[in-house]
Amino acid sequence: MDGELLQTTRELADELGVPGVAVGIVHGDEVGFAYHGVTSVENPLPVDGTTLFQFGSTGKTFTSVAILRLADDGRVDLDAPVRNYVPELRLRDEQAAQSVTVLQLLNHTAGWAGDDFTDTGGGDDAIARYVEHMAELPQITPPGFIVSYNNAALGLAGRVIENVTGQTYERALAALVLEPLGLHDTLFFPNDIMTRRFAVGHRREEDGSYKVLGPWHMPRSANPMGGISATIPDQLRWARFHLDLGRAPDGTQLVSRELIARMQEPTAHMPGSALGEAVGISWLLGEVAGSKVVRHGGSTIGQYSGFVMVPAHRFAIVSFTNAEPNGPLFNRCIRDWAFEAYLGLVAEAQMPEPRSADVLAAYAGQFRTAGSIIDVAADGDHLAATFRPTLEFIEALGPDTDHVEPPVPMRMLPDSDRWIVTEGSNEGDRGFFTRDPATDAVNGLHVAGRYAPRVPQD
Repeated sequence: MDGELLQTTRELADELGVPGVAVGIVHGDEVGFAYHGVTSVENPLPVDGTTLFQFGSTGKTFTSVAILRLADDGRVDLDAPVRNYVPELRLRDEQAAQSVTVLQLLNHTAGWAGDDFTDTGGGDDAIARYVEHMAELPQITPPGFIVSYNNAALGLAGRVIENVTGQTYERALAALVLEPLGLHDTLFFPNDIMTRRFAVGHRREEDGSYKVLGPWHMPRSANPMGGISATIPDQLRWARFHLDLGRAPDGTQLVSRELIARMQEPTAHMPGSALGEAVGISWLLGEVAGSKVVRHGGSTIGQYSGFVMVPAHRFAIVSFTNAEPNGPLFNRCIRDWAFEAYLGLVAEAQMPEPRSADVLAAYAGQFRTAGSIIDVAADGDHLAATFRPTLEFIEALGPDTDHVEPPVPMRMLPDSDRWIVTEGSNEGDRGFFTRDPATDAVNGLHVAGRYAPRVPQD
């Protein structure tokens, strides 16, 4: 398994300009690994099976499994209001604070501005203080109205775990998930990681040079959202746990098969979204060539991960990369190659259609999420979107996030408000526009899994 995987990994990483990558595959009872490149261009060490990468938002699935363990014990009800477990919760919208459920935190339907990474310090009260800060977040839609990727909701889920267990999130996650599964190379804190071999994020500049990005670590308040680092072998153990429907390596049924299976079944639908066609419990769901795909992945500052399972084939591929802009493209390319090479699955190509300037004018305008300002304009027979980070996003994560990539070409799909990106580092991304039911006017953009309302023009 490893020979062709290693060759493809090397060729893709070199072609796309990613300094360091790590890939792991599970197929039935076999596993394979491929490592290439270096941890850092400034202080290079070869990437190997002991290298820790930040894997970002796949960490949300760890938070969800911890909550499912509490649900198995009767200590949490997924359909109960969050205030049953976090009575101190205050939101800008009191009705939302009263009604939002635990499940709505885990399937991205809570409705408030989600890309908030406010640093509330490194103390044991970091998540509690973050939840206090959530009273400032705008409520974009009512809970349950639409899927819109929500990091802040997972921060609140971390507080559910703290209040129910009486432990810090990190200690509770270790006891509920990491230790029973033997995930000894899955770590939270920089002081633990800095004694090990670890990757740093980069940006490839226009002249071909690489800039090391900082800060390296996410705020502690972001740990339930995706502040964990791990090795590829530990991520494959995580994949096998889910492919085995909650069974630990020693044969223990850590979480009931029914609850783990529910993670992989739709709880909210989002056809046309970049995230897939539906959300289960944290897992993002879609299909390729008729086979169900269960996936996640994530990004931090210059590090990008992919995590994809095809349960019917007992197959998973996990990949880590340490550079933008092409880290995400590497993850997509190695995934698509593996689907065909190991499973014979090839995704059907979506063919966009040209639109006239008059038609495209209805979509043009400015849209906004908590983390991005998106300017959409007509560009010939398609749309082009320019993404700029919001001031709040830059203030939370540092000046290296104040970077604007070239406009992204968005090409419309036939007879719909859906679009797809067919070229560049964002190739394969997709989304859709929403319309006001009363006027049929375009009133929002669904991009990167987030709902971005249109900004009214004066």
